[in-house]
Amino acid sequence: MKTILCKALRPLMLGALLASSVVHAEVVPLDRVVAIVDNDVVMQSQLDQRLREVRATIQKRGAPLPPEHVLTQQVLERLIIENIQLQIGDRSGVRITDEELNQAMGTIAQRNNMSLDQFRAALSHDGLSYDEAREQVRREMIISRVRQRRVAERIQVSEQEVQNFLASDLGKIQLSEEYRLANILIPVPDSASPETVQAAARQAQEMYQQLKQGADFGQLAVSRSAGDNALEGGEIGWRKAAQLPSPFDSMVGSLAVGDVTEPVRTPGGFIIIKLEEKRGGSKMLRDEVHVRHILLKPSEIRSEEETQRLAEKLYERIQAGESFSELAKKFSEDPGSKLNGGDLNWVDPESLVPEFREVMNNAPQGQVTKPFRSPFGWHVLEVLGRRATDSSDKFREQQAAQTLRARKYDEELQAWLRQIRDEAYVEIKQ
Repeated sequence: MKTILCKALRPLMLGALLASSVVHAEVVPLDRVVAIVDNDVVMQSQLDQRLREVRATIQKRGAPLPPEHVLTQQVLERLIIENIQLQIGDRSGVRITDEELNQAMGTIAQRNNMSLDQFRAALSHDGLSYDEAREQVRREMIISRVRQRRVAERIQVSEQEVQNFLASDLGKIQLSEEYRLANILIPVPDSASPETVQAAARQAQEMYQQLKQGADFGQLAVSRSAGDNALEGGEIGWRKAAQLPSPFDSMVGSLAVGDVTEPVRTPGGFIIIKLEEKRGGSKMLRDEVHVRHILLKPSEIRSEEETQRLAEKLYERIQAGESFSELAKKFSEDPGSKLNGGDLNWVDPESLVPEFREVMNNAPQGQVTKPFRSPFGWHVLEVLGRRATDSSDKFREQQAAQTLRARKYDEELQAWLRQIRDEAYVEIKQ
C-alpha cells in the first residue's frame, strides 16, 4: 500500500493532542518518516521490519551481524531503491492481482516442500507474519516486472553478436562449467576525482587483504558492499564464465572453490568476486517445445484489468473457432512472433521466464491455455509439439543469445539502478 506524504503529519498531530491533554502520561514512541523519496516516504516501521528480516537471514546463515549503524544504512538504502522502483511501477500501471499473489505464495511453499499452513507456521517461527511476507512478495513481483519493462526489454542481441560469441574461446566452452559466485562492490561515481578513485582503490585492497587473512566474505558484503545483492552476502547465483563481464569471464576458470579475485576496476567501481561452488560440464539431451502465444501488455492507456479482460475475450474467441494465428497477427504485442501468428518455433523451456515455462510445461499439446500473467504481460498459449534434442547448432545459438542477454542484463540493471537513484529526490531524516 502506497504511503502518502500527509501521513507523515499524523504523528505530530497526535503528539500535540496527547501532550495537551495528559501532561504526565507515559511517552509512547510513534511511527515517523525516515526518508522522503520523490512522492513517497519510507517509515520507521518499514525500516524496523526489514531490519528484523535481515538480521534473521544473516543469523540463519551463521554469520555475525555488522555494526548496527552500518546495517541500518544498508537496509535503508535498499528500501529507498525499492521505493523508487515501486513508484515507477505505480506510474506505469503495474498491478499484482490477488490470484497471482496467491499462486506465488503457493509456489514458494511448494519449493520449500511445505503446505501453506506449514509455510505460515515457519514464517511465524522466524518472527514474520504471513501478511507481511505476502506484502513483500507483492513488492518483489512489481519490482521484477518494472525491471523487465525498463531493462530486459531494451536489451537486443544481434545475430552477428551470437556468431562472434560462438566463434570465441569462451563461446566454445559456454556449455561447460557453471560457477556460483558472490561479489563485493566498492562504488566509484561516474565523475569521480582521481583522489576519490584512489581512496576507493585503497578501500578495496584493504578488504581484499582482510579476505585473504580469513575474513568472512558474506559479512563484509553485508556491511560494506554497495551492490544490489549486498544484504544477501553478495550472492549473485550461478553463472557461466561467458555470462560475466570482462575480465571476470577469463579469471573465474582459474579460481578454486573459496578463492577470491583481487579488486578489479569496472565502470561502477572496484569489484571482488568469490567462487562459492562449481558444477556442470556434461552435455545432455534437452527438451524443446514448439509453442505459439498471444501477448498483451498493460500500459499507461490500458490498465491491468482491461488487459486481462482483453486476453480473456481473445481466449473465448479462439475457443469459439476463430484462428489463433490471425488473432495473434492482429492483437499480439510480441514483435518477435506477431507476424508469424504468435509462433515462437522450437524453444528451450529454460530460456523462458518461470511463469511462462510452468504454464507451457503443464499444457496438453494442441489445447489453448486460459490467460495467465508473466512479467511481460498477459499471455494465451498453445503447445504445438514436444521433442528431445541434443546440442545442435540451433540449440547452441539459442544458448549463446540467452547468455549474451544475461550478461547485458546484469550490466544494464546496475547502471539503471544507479541512474534512477541519482535522478530521484531523496531526503534522509535524522
